[in-house]
Amino acid sequence: MLSLIPAYNQLEPYDWIIVGGGLVGASIAYGLIQKQPQLRILVLDGADTDHRASVGNFGLIWVQGKGHNFPAYANWSLQGADLWPQFARQLIHESQIDIAYQRQGGLEFALSQQHLSVLSEEMAAMAHHTQGGFQYTLLDRDAALALQPGLGESVVGAVYSPQDGQVNPLYLLSALHKANQLHGVEYQSRCTVENIEVLTQGFNVAGFAAKQIVLCAGLDNQRLGKQLAMHLPVSPVKGQILITERAAAGTFTYASPQLRQTAEGTIQIGGSHEHTGLDDRSSLEVMQAIADDVVALMPELARLQLVRSWGALRVMSPDGGPIYQHSDKYKGAFGVCCHSGVTLAAAHAGPLTNWLLNTLDRDQKILIEAMNNDRFSV
Repeated sequence: MLSLIPAYNQLEPYDWIIVGGGLVGASIAYGLIQKQPQLRILVLDGADTDHRASVGNFGLIWVQGKGHNFPAYANWSLQGADLWPQFARQLIHESQIDIAYQRQGGLEFALSQQHLSVLSEEMAAMAHHTQGGFQYTLLDRDAALALQPGLGESVVGAVYSPQDGQVNPLYLLSALHKANQLHGVEYQSRCTVENIEVLTQGFNVAGFAAKQIVLCAGLDNQRLGKQLAMHLPVSPVKGQILITERAAAGTFTYASPQLRQTAEGTIQIGGSHEHTGLDDRSSLEVMQAIADDVVALMPELARLQLVRSWGALRVMSPDGGPIYQHSDKYKGAFGVCCHSGVTLAAAHAGPLTNWLLNTLDRDQKILIEAMNNDRFSV
């Protein structure tokens, strides 16, 4: 799909090298080239066999609960979700790829009154952090059934927010790469970055020179960040995904962390969190637990056959929030760590690239820089 650039000595350095071609790196490249079309940008990507969070993304554009204990992250998630409608229209128009974007709202279910109370407290905190910008409704069982028929007896209630949505994450990644290519962003696949050389003015990465660099290499950011005097503490958290055969249209209408119906009609099921290092294999025991949980939510799903499953590694910071860091030692070096690559895609293509270009207003700069690594040393 993407043309590869030839490996020859450059006459002029690139303006930006982005290390990592997943959802985070591709979104940032898209935002940079949109704002300054004259930029020469190179995206260095790994191999298909590398650990890629993008292939395990559930496809949610999710605000509920993100940042309930981290005000900057709460406001950032809400802003990212609100930027999505315009971002989706533009990306679909430019790439001519239907990314299956929907914003019909999201439901998070509670299987006990205690869980519902916890969700209620988290949503109230979100509303407080965002000064009422976050909108939600706490639903009892009857109200949840009115929105989503077929819920199991163990469902005692839910939280509904109209600001949540969903998208096909693989189509989103393809659309970003295609739009980037159309705008002249260059792309090199199967490129392993072992070392980053600091030049007098800029950086040398895998034989390519650039004035500025953004690390978007997922779990490899921790290793690469050290070379640029940045502390980027990330670790892997495995999630497993199950896909059923196609179900009747409208079987499940809303986005949810536990399940969603894709545009193709299949039911996507997930929700596991495992600390297994770099082992991304799926396991029968966890698959069974995921399946049991979703059948408790919607018993009729037990009739559907599973057609495939896989595991992938999330890129998690110690508190789950993103890290946006610039190197104090090496001007022009940045690190971006994030496990919410879908939710924040529009924000990464928007305000975050203004931050990289140093064209951001004061309030937005304060918001983004509240999510740097200083919070881990306090």
